[in-house]
Amino acid sequence: MENAAAYPSPQGSSLSRVIKSLGPGIMMAAAAVGGSHLVASTKAGAIYGWQLAVLILLVNLFKYPFFRAGVQYTMGTGECLVHGYAQLGKPYLWIFMLLSIISAVINTAALTLFSASLLGYFMPFELSSLTLSIIVVVTCLIILFAGHYKALDSLAKMIMAVLTIATLSAVVIAIGHPVATVADAPDPSPWTFAAIGFLVVTMGWMPAPIEISSLTSIWLKNQCAQQHVTPKSALFDFNVGYIGTAILAIVFLALGALLIHGTGTELSKSGIGFTHQLVNLYASTIGEWARYLIAVIAFFCIFGSTITVIDGYSRVIAESQRLLKREKTDEKTDENKHRYLTPWMLIVSVASLSILAFAKSALLPMLNFAMIMAFVTTPVFALLNYVLVTRTPLPESLTLGPKMKLLSIAGLIYLFGFLALFLWWKWFM
Repeated sequence: MENAAAYPSPQGSSLSRVIKSLGPGIMMAAAAVGGSHLVASTKAGAIYGWQLAVLILLVNLFKYPFFRAGVQYTMGTGECLVHGYAQLGKPYLWIFMLLSIISAVINTAALTLFSASLLGYFMPFELSSLTLSIIVVVTCLIILFAGHYKALDSLAKMIMAVLTIATLSAVVIAIGHPVATVADAPDPSPWTFAAIGFLVVTMGWMPAPIEISSLTSIWLKNQCAQQHVTPKSALFDFNVGYIGTAILAIVFLALGALLIHGTGTELSKSGIGFTHQLVNLYASTIGEWARYLIAVIAFFCIFGSTITVIDGYSRVIAESQRLLKREKTDEKTDENKHRYLTPWMLIVSVASLSILAFAKSALLPMLNFAMIMAFVTTPVFALLNYVLVTRTPLPESLTLGPKMKLLSIAGLIYLFGFLALFLWWKWFM
């Protein structure tokens, strides 16, 4: 890329260069853990034990080429995926923009409600979930409008590192201290038609909605404008983040399987109730001393995902609108981009709060709704990304090889096949 070539290679130790090269991939991982892992993976382990472990790994494998497409396209062309959709034609861009708006509002609403429930855990007095949600959204907007997102980015990475260490520690301790199980506790099978709804909810955000690849693409373009980035370092960053999300998904599933499955415990459907159970899950394994530490980490993990969704989705929607109007961006001031970005941040935020104001304030149903929408739209975004990287002339090192093409086709068959099965189950069963 021309922008990347303008910057000298970073100096310092090998470790410092590796850490500096990490960025968009780690942010993608942070966004993923905030939704699918803390809730969906833990619940999957709590209900079905280890039965869904292989399926979770397969879902991550089948979606891999479509997330990777964002890195391939950006490093090969110097532009983000949104520009690629525009090059394919306005219909592609319209589809992307409309689905992004839907996903932005629903995902922001779900993550905001989750953040609010965690925030309520620390309040010395009771506040409604809507009031807490407003506090979360307003805080996100203040940070974004003040331009402090880079500081939050660094903070989120540190928090994710601590969260990973704490979660791995909890699993190791849980293995050595098995919980008492109930003899007549239910042990359902996920391989029944009755479980299709749960599978769709779980796999829809596993590891994250595929349109997140467009957010990663925009972050990568910004990173290339600020420092030296090579295709090798960009793919390394992506692989670290993506493989890390897959491993963490199994780790969170293990927590549910080791600490809840077989005990007869039923997860609460209320936001505050589920939050207390989640914190108790860690505290009972690591120790009572870790209760508030884990609660703080979990809150900032979800809060980081919330602000990432508001910022990222608003950016790709604003970029889509700008491209549809065929307006050029001033590279020095980004005048046109910010002219669209600020209104979309406000639209997404207000629309999300409206959903929470007029919908039942229950954490899990809202997350389930968001995950189902993510699952339904996933095949569309996957197809768009596949069409883009196969039709766009890219350097040989970034083109799809035979194995990756085969995996892409297998992934599309899986995604559209599972979607057809879900629609059949939803309408006819």
